Amino acid sequence: MTDMVQSAAAAPSAARVSDTYRWAQLAIGVAAMVMIANYQYGWTFFVPDIQKKFGWDRASIQWAFTLFVLFETWLVPVEGWFVDKYGPRIVVLVGGVLCAIGWAINAQATSLNGYYLGMIIAGIGAGGVYGTCVGNALKWFPDKRGLAAGITAAGFGAGSALTVAPIQAMIKDSGFQTTFLYFGLGQGIIICLLAFFLLAPKAGQVPNVVANANLLQSRRNYQPTEVLRQPIFWLMYFMFVIVGAGGLMVTANLKPIAADWKVDNVPVTLMAVTMTAVTFAATIDRVLNGLTRPFFGWISDMIGRENTMFIAFGMEGFGIWMLYLWGHDPVWFVLLSGFVFFAWGEIYSLFPSTCTDTFGAKFATTNAGLLYTAKGTAALLVPVANLMQQSSGTWNSVFIIAAGANILASLLAIAVLKPWRKVVVAKSTI
Repeated sequence: MTDMVQSAAAAPSAARVSDTYRWAQLAIGVAAMVMIANYQYGWTFFVPDIQKKFGWDRASIQWAFTLFVLFETWLVPVEGWFVDKYGPRIVVLVGGVLCAIGWAINAQATSLNGYYLGMIIAGIGAGGVYGTCVGNALKWFPDKRGLAAGITAAGFGAGSALTVAPIQAMIKDSGFQTTFLYFGLGQGIIICLLAFFLLAPKAGQVPNVVANANLLQSRRNYQPTEVLRQPIFWLMYFMFVIVGAGGLMVTANLKPIAADWKVDNVPVTLMAVTMTAVTFAATIDRVLNGLTRPFFGWISDMIGRENTMFIAFGMEGFGIWMLYLWGHDPVWFVLLSGFVFFAWGEIYSLFPSTCTDTFGAKFATTNAGLLYTAKGTAALLVPVANLMQQSSGTWNSVFIIAAGANILASLLAIAVLKPWRKVVVAKSTI
């Protein structure tokens, strides 16, 4: 028995894999993220047709979007536990099946409850894919966490850019129900195929964590139950909520806002390309929302997470304020909505990497998933924004509150989170 114990203790770690292998795993995760992007970002194109066909008020319809985000996010810690215990393959496979089923239900739905059910099921599936792929990226790249999480999240942020025009064209030509069915099934099937190629790293296969003056990384691996008892986790959670809410409000209501401001169908020409303002804005928004994630993730690897948050959240607050002031002009609507999405999307690289830097990589999928539930909490404010708009007849108060919330988060990052996390990480490395 002693010999067996000594033999197990002496068992060598797996051999270090090549960077090419690591990047291949990252690419598979990115492809899966691209396939779930439309389940969230494509929703806004269906809302006007759903409203026109059934006559329901917009706030009631948008509860389907909120339920999608809630179930996409709040179950990620549970899905993350399965990933940390059983590996990424099974969770992504089941996620792909649920995504396909969710939009297939939407294709047949004739009641609000039908859309709520479809989006809940799609949300559970998309959350399983999202949490798995981000968590896997954090594990494969302890030396480039911000960049790896950013590239992976970029698949979700920009993944729907190429399908903005096709979705709108299919809705126009074949109806929104057929579009739900074809896109839902097609994307779900591809996710299932990608699942078979996803693997988690074994001990010794990846580099050690890095440490420098700007990038503080814990050497201790906190279990999820420990993370929930850390006050600094709840500060990050609060910041995630107040920054996330503004971006989700614009994501869910981009076309309705454009329609209310009477710019949605106005042709806009930029760089010799002409589209309607809402189509142009949606396309640029998704591209910039994707690019910002690896960009700011890479920046944060160099200058630190909190310094990057201060810059990005400040930009977001300014962008929302300027969109409120100038967005009634179709050209400025396109440009400023792009700026808003560029300054917003980085939360999906900065917060997971900050969480893993603080609480360790062993339970990264679960712990980052716990923080990711803040997106679900933020989504609860989307119907509130719609009710505020309906009661006042304008989007003014919604935009002002969102801009102020981002400025607050910017200040919290540099004045509170940065010094506090320095103390927490120092204690965890002793």
